[in-house]
Amino acid sequence: MKRDKSEISNRLTAIGIIPVVRAVSTDMARRAVAAILKGGISVLEITMTVPGAVRMIEALRSEIDPEVIIGAGTVLDAKTAQECIDAGAQFIVSPALDLQTIALCGQQGIVVMPGALTPSEVVTAWTAGADFVKVFPAGAVGGASYIKALKAPLPQVKIVPTGGVSLQTAAAFIKAGAEALGVGGDLVDVQALREERDELITERARVFIEIVQQARASQ
Repeated sequence: MKRDKSEISNRLTAIGIIPVVRAVSTDMARRAVAAILKGGISVLEITMTVPGAVRMIEALRSEIDPEVIIGAGTVLDAKTAQECIDAGAQFIVSPALDLQTIALCGQQGIVVMPGALTPSEVVTAWTAGADFVKVFPAGAVGGASYIKALKAPLPQVKIVPTGGVSLQTAAAFIKAGAEALGVGGDLVDVQALREERDELITERARVFIEIVQQARASQ
């Protein structure tokens, strides 16, 4: 069943954590997915750097709880976006700003989250129809203070910082005005997967949820 675009957007905001699943093998990525879901986060961003990523999205769509939101990450062009949508991706994320990808997702009613960094890029992405703007790499340009600075003149833009989001910085990003957080290596810990300590990912997922909830409650 295809879900309404606004429903997907609202769920992404409500959950507040978008785990960026990167792994060197499909098996490792699947273990990361299982650990994330066990930790209570019902959103997954499967990046195109995972071997067989599009096939994995299609398989997960039929295998796991239909309530789980599955998206595609590191999508660099409209052709790849279409392949991911056909496989069942419910949202599309890119590290860069590609207007054709935004247009395609708009035409098909799919949530799109292009990457941007400068104020001009952020406004260009939002004006083109982005549902969220992924500010990447957020940690490299000032972290939460940069997000706060962007939100001051652009309060209407739904910003999702990615890159530099950790257990230590997550609360500050939320308090700075982030709509949700894209979390990579600090949650999907490749070393933990290599050492078969998947429970660490599950525990971190639980902690990230708590941090977001507490940060929002304090505002």
